[in-house]
Parts: sequence; structure tokens; C-alpha cells
Amino acid sequence: MKNLILILLLLGFGLSTKAQTATLSGYIKEKSTGEDLIGANIILRGKKTVAATSNSYGYFSLTVNPGEYTLEVSFLGYKTYTEEIQLLSSISKNIELSEESELINEVVLTGEKQDENVKSVEMSVSKLTTKEIKKIPQLLGETDIIRTITLLPGISTVGEGANGFNVRGGNVDQNLILLDEAPVFNSSHLFGFFSVFNADAVKDVKLYKGGIPAEYGGRLSSVLDVRQKEGNSKEFKMNGGLGLLSSRLLLEGPIVKDKVSYMVAGRRSYLDIFFGLSDDEAINQSILYFYDLNGKININFSEKSRLFISGYYGNDQFGIQDQFDFGWGNATGTLRWNYLLSDKLFLNLTGVYSDYKYNLGTPDNSEVNFRWNSRIRNNLMNAQFTWFPNPNNTVDFGVDNTYFIFDPAEISGDIYARLSSSYALETGLFISNEQKVSTRLTLQYGLRYAGFARFGEQTIRTYQEGDIIDDNTVISEKTYESGEIIKSYFDWGGFEPRFSANYLLSENNSIKFSYNRLRQFIHLISNTTTPTPVDIWRPSGPHIEPSIVNQVAIGYFHNFSKNKYQLSTEVYYKDFQNLVDYKDNADLIFTEFIETELLSGIGRAYGLEVMFEKKLGNLTGWISYTLSKSERKVAGESRETSINNGEWYLSNYNKTHDITVVANYAISSSWDLGATFSFQSGRPVTYPSARGQFEGITYPVYNNRNGANIPNYHRLDISATYTPKPKEGRRWQNSWSFGVYNAYARRNAYSIFFRQNEINPVVTEAVRLSIFATIIPFVTYNFEF
Repeated sequence: MKNLILILLLLGFGLSTKAQTATLSGYIKEKSTGEDLIGANIILRGKKTVAATSNSYGYFSLTVNPGEYTLEVSFLGYKTYTEEIQLLSSISKNIELSEESELINEVVLTGEKQDENVKSVEMSVSKLTTKEIKKIPQLLGETDIIRTITLLPGISTVGEGANGFNVRGGNVDQNLILLDEAPVFNSSHLFGFFSVFNADAVKDVKLYKGGIPAEYGGRLSSVLDVRQKEGNSKEFKMNGGLGLLSSRLLLEGPIVKDKVSYMVAGRRSYLDIFFGLSDDEAINQSILYFYDLNGKININFSEKSRLFISGYYGNDQFGIQDQFDFGWGNATGTLRWNYLLSDKLFLNLTGVYSDYKYNLGTPDNSEVNFRWNSRIRNNLMNAQFTWFPNPNNTVDFGVDNTYFIFDPAEISGDIYARLSSSYALETGLFISNEQKVSTRLTLQYGLRYAGFARFGEQTIRTYQEGDIIDDNTVISEKTYESGEIIKSYFDWGGFEPRFSANYLLSENNSIKFSYNRLRQFIHLISNTTTPTPVDIWRPSGPHIEPSIVNQVAIGYFHNFSKNKYQLSTEVYYKDFQNLVDYKDNADLIFTEFIETELLSGIGRAYGLEVMFEKKLGNLTGWISYTLSKSERKVAGESRETSINNGEWYLSNYNKTHDITVVANYAISSSWDLGATFSFQSGRPVTYPSARGQFEGITYPVYNNRNGANIPNYHRLDISATYTPKPKEGRRWQNSWSFGVYNAYARRNAYSIFFRQNEINPVVTEAVRLSIFATIIPFVTYNFEF
């Protein structure tokens, strides 16, 4: 293994060093706040022009021959920084960029230079800032990151009010969601109506659908990397908003100017307050609310050493009178230390704690006292190095370790019962290089090795040979002691190659290609189309194999009219192995040996994604179209171990056509209009194919999984934002957002269920369940100080 890593470090890096070189390095920051700028472009123009981009912490490094250069630093939305510089020896230089006021009202999709989509090696990647997200009409005026990314090609949900999102035919548990490098297991508040990310506290959002770098692992479909603000290191700032559903407030400022800064933000919904005004006793005594807190401290010890301490806590509560109540929430804590080992070698050490727990049950004073508690915890220790050997190569390498504790269920109250806990360790070792082979060809290639081990204390069953696993085929049980390895996956199958390439056809045209292989060792156990708080995470082990995906994608990217318009087209194919699915009529509630309810199969997903964007001008926005198909196949040796008679069937989240139009128009410096239109094919659903009768009771018979579709989905949202011209010398600024969600009151179907007709029980009727069946207006007051 050590020899392999050494070979990868040296192979193809083109590390031809000269005796005399000079390195320019430093951080790119926003002048008004001191925030690091991720993905800023740094160019040195001299006898030979070289360029680089700042990393996730705003750091850059360029090594060149000594001489005189023109330094240019650019970031879309900011004034370009230009300086004549005599680079005779290595220099550390931090650069602050000022915001370009005339671009504030424009809506753009990325925060980079305007031709980055053509020239960057990255493909299947989407980047957003909160300024862009806030321009888009949102449900009840609540700025929502997750809802916004579903407007991009290849990303969807199973319906309104659904938790999570689906990427290129993958399930919601196949998305690695990171908040300051801490994994988040449930990204939604209020059963999926809103995301856990407070947009005020977020600085940068980056979503990988394909071409996933080697530093990421453990999920099959995507990586959503969300970075929180670091806190204004220049002066105290406050901003927030008052809406129909919730209010929010953010405070940030320096503790020691330019040395230590903080950020703290909070949100709280208050729908439960209105419940208390109702004359209906059932509503009056119901609860429905969420709250969350974000915090961060940024400490600059020196030019070489920085420490970040950040955390998140969120909680939801939902209950109906004295019948039942739900509660769920995420808690994360991140400690990161950046250190410059040299002007060419950047180190990031990260320690993370993440805890997702949920409960349901009855109130303490109810006749039947019942409480279900479940949680998943993990601790991470990561070390990542970034090496800048020369302007043509950027090397990332490191190691990460994640320790999991799964507590699937504990029941207390009138009865007590508990499912056994599971323990596991996931280890990753990675290396990658982004290499500029020539002025036209850029490559990014790397390798990740992922291993996994499941530990005791736990009792594991052995079943008879064959493909039927149930309570009738048990041979024996074995109890593993604490720390004893039950099953490990440190084998040749753990190698995960990653490769991306960009070839410039011209200054405005490029072709890109990517391939990646990933393994996933933890699985969300749910047989519903949308995850609820009672869903259970389980690790791979003796009877649940790790899931695997291989994905290839190729794309064409074209800019025209001086980057005013951008066109991108991508096609992809994904091949899945060892996907978890569920037996017909599976009972997943409080099942100790969950493998008796599960089946394993294969899958495939493929599609075409087209996106046309207008980046500049008073009218901006995009049109996206996705044509896709996502299928699964579970073909065992018997009927009991097959689904749909062993034939291919559509996945729950398959949507053949997905069209989105997003438009924003700046009428003046004070008024902006926004509109969003979405159309999606109806997702698959299993309809009854016959009726049966037993002892006078009629029941439906299902034998064609996902053989039908619910009606097509479409919706129009409209918004307007008024921002008064700020008075000279006055720090208080405010704005008003107005709009309507579902402007023409479309009664979209979330699902279709069947029941006997009340008048004629012989007749079985289909009933449409809609989440939002009417126009929903909103108004939000935003302020900043």
C-alpha cells in the first residue's frame, strides 16, 4: 500500500523543479467581512501566464520563475484586484476583494469567473450562494437551500413535503450531506417542507452529482458540501427576518479585530402559536414547530495557523392532542485546524461529532404510555493535505476515519424493549491530482481506498444455504463480544478510482468526461417513498453487502455573447450493485434481525441533462431539462426472493421528464421580480391489480411493483422583492419579499391510495392525496444592520 501511494504521488505530476523559483501564496478574502472566498481566480501574467483558484479555505499557491508579473484576482460579483508585483523570492500575500455594487441585483448561478463552467475540469457540479438563492420564490418566503437545488437538472424529490432529495436515480440515503464537514442524516424540517440549513448562516453550497473527487466517499449518488460563514472579522453585523412561518436572526462580529471572529444564528417557527388560538380542541392542543442554532468561532493564530470551531443544533416537534407526538433533530460539532507546513503544502485536520436522533410515542399523561427512541452517532477524524508543487498540478491526499454507533430502537413506557446496537468503523485513504497537461487539456485523477468493519457486542444469525433468509431458515446464533470484528470489508473491492477530463475546443467550448466508483456501507431502511423520522439506519454486515456504483458522464459546454449565455449538456450512466430493497409486505418496525425483511438487487440509471442560462443583465435565470430513467431488479431463485417476477421495475423516484424555468428581472435598483415554473412526470406507484376477499373483507392484491404513475406535476411560483434605497450614513437596511406559491392552485398529487366506496362497497375508488392544493401567499420582512 505504501509503495502504491508513492507511485501515485509521483506518476504524471510533472514535478520538474528548478533551482530558482518563487512562490506567491496567501488567502483571498472579502474586504467588508474578512470571509474567505472559495474558488477565486488568481492569475500571474508575465513571460508565461499561470493561474490558480483558491481552495475551500480561500488559500492559493503559485510557483513561477522569478521576475516581474501582473497579479490579477477576480471573483464574480467583486472588483478585480490588479497589482504589478516583483516576484524575486517567495512571498505570502493576503488579498481582499471589494464587492461590485452594480452587480448586487444580478442573479448568477456561480460565484466564479464567467467562463469557469467551460474551462474548469469539474463537471456535474452546481454551486450556489445565499444571494442567488434568496432571489428565487420560496414556499412561505422561507429561503431554502434544498428546495433550490431541486430546480437544477438531475435533482428532484418524490413530491411536495418529501424529506431529502434524489440525484440521478439515487435514493435519499445515497447523498452525503456535510455541514462544515460534519455529516447530516436528515436535511429537513417539518417533514420536508423546509431544510435544516439557515441560509443566513451559510456562505457556500457545492453539489457534486458526478466526477466526485477522491476526498469524498461513503455515498453513491452525490455530495452536498455546505460551508457556514466564519463571522465578520471587521465589524459587528446583524441581520434577520420576520415571516409568516418563522423568524430568524444572525449576529456576527470580531472578538479581536482581524484575529478572532464569531457567528451565531437562530431560527424558530411559530405555527404552534396559531394552533392555540383555535376553538377546535384537537388543534388547540396540537404542536408543530422547529428551531435551529448555528454557531462558529474563527481564530487566526498567525499567518500559518487558523482554528475553526463550529456547531449546529436543530429540533422538530409534532404532536396531535393526547394521541401521539414526534421529535427529531441533528446535532453536529466541528473542530478544524489549518496549518501551512510550507507555502506549497496546506494541512487541514478535522474532528467531528454528529448525532441524529428521533423519537415518537404518546404523551406522559395518556392512557397508553409509549415512547420509541432511536439515533445514529458518529465521530470523524480527518487529515487532508493540499500540495501545490507547480502551477500545473494541485495534489490532494489524506486519510479519514468514521466511527459509527447505531441505536435502532428503544421502547419505554408501559413496556420496555430494545433492539441491539451496532458499531462500525469506516476508513478512507485517498490521493488525487488536478493536472493542466496543456492549454487545452486538464485532468483530475485519483484513487480512494475505502474499508469498513462491523464490531460487537451483538448477536448474529447464521441461515441455511440458499437465497431465502427468514425466521424459518435459522441454523444458529452467535454473540460477538464488545470490539470483536463481526465482518470486515478491507479487500481489493475497496479501491475507488476517480477520473475527470476537460478538453477545450476553443475559448468558449469544451468537452468533459468523468468516471467514478463509490461504495456505501450504511443503509437507510424504509419501505416508504419519503423518509419519516422513524426510518432506521443499519450498517453493512454478514447479511447486508455494501452497495456499489460505477458512473460515467460526458458533457459539452458552450458560452456565447461574451459569457452572457451558457449552455451545458450532459449524459450519464450509473450501474448499481447490492442495492437494498424490501420484500412485499415487509415489516420493518422493531425488527431485530432486519435481514429477514430485506432483499438485494441491482440497479441502473441513465439520462440527459440540458441547462441554458442567462448570466448577466436585468433579466437572468435558467431553463433546465432532464430526461432520465431509474430502474431496479431483484431476481432471486424463488418467488420469495424476487420482486416483480425478477423483471426490471422503476424505482420509486423515477421521473422521466423534468423541466424547470427560473427567471429574475431587476425592474430597478429597488424592485426585483422572480418566477419559477416546474413540470415533472408523475413518479411510479403500485396500483392494485386485483381484489381478494377473505371472511367478508375485501382487500387489494398487488403484483406489479411501480407499474403505474401518479398524475404529472406542475407548479408556478411568483415573488417580488422591494429594497428601499439606503439612506446615506444609515447602517440599517431592510427589504420586503412578497409572493405566492402554487400561483394557479394546481392540486398536485403526492400519492394515490385506494379505498372502498362508502355508498357502494363493491366499488374500489382511487383517492388523490395533495399536500398543497391551493394558492399560498407569503410576505417576509428582512433587515440588516
